[in-house]
Amino acid sequence: MDQLLDVLQSKTKIRFQDCDPFNHLNNGSYINYFMNHREDALIDHYDVDIFKIAKKEGKAWVSSSNQIAYLKPAVLMETVVLESQLIRFSNSELHVEMRMYNEDKSHLKAIIWCGFVHFNLLKQKRETHTEDLMQLFENINNPVNTFTFEERLNQLKSNATVKI
Repeated sequence: MDQLLDVLQSKTKIRFQDCDPFNHLNNGSYINYFMNHREDALIDHYDVDIFKIAKKEGKAWVSSSNQIAYLKPAVLMETVVLESQLIRFSNSELHVEMRMYNEDKSHLKAIIWCGFVHFNLLKQKRETHTEDLMQLFENINNPVNTFTFEERLNQLKSNATVKI
């Protein structure tokens, strides 16, 4: 198997409809930008289309938790870099870290930890990941060396190459 990327990256522009009256990205819109990035990146890099899986198999991942820190504002028409990585998984759960930077990645704007539960839409209950999915997760898992979101924030704040 070819080496798969364990950190996925994309760029996008902050749009008017997603901003508040101060031309800052609205707090709720950050999650939309993160989720759109992850959905597109899964297709582009792993050929995993969560919507096709839901339609074909009746299985999907539903959000179970989000922890987000807003560190610097993203502003109207700014190009931002989004990164995401799987940091932990089990037979029915995924935990993903996503980060938003300015275009040259010198300033971290936001970070989120998202939990997802694999769910059978037809049976309306938690679903176990298939062996193929577990193998993919094993290959792309990229854990961080912290146990809590707050520890991760402190770790990133002490990183001298990125300003917060």
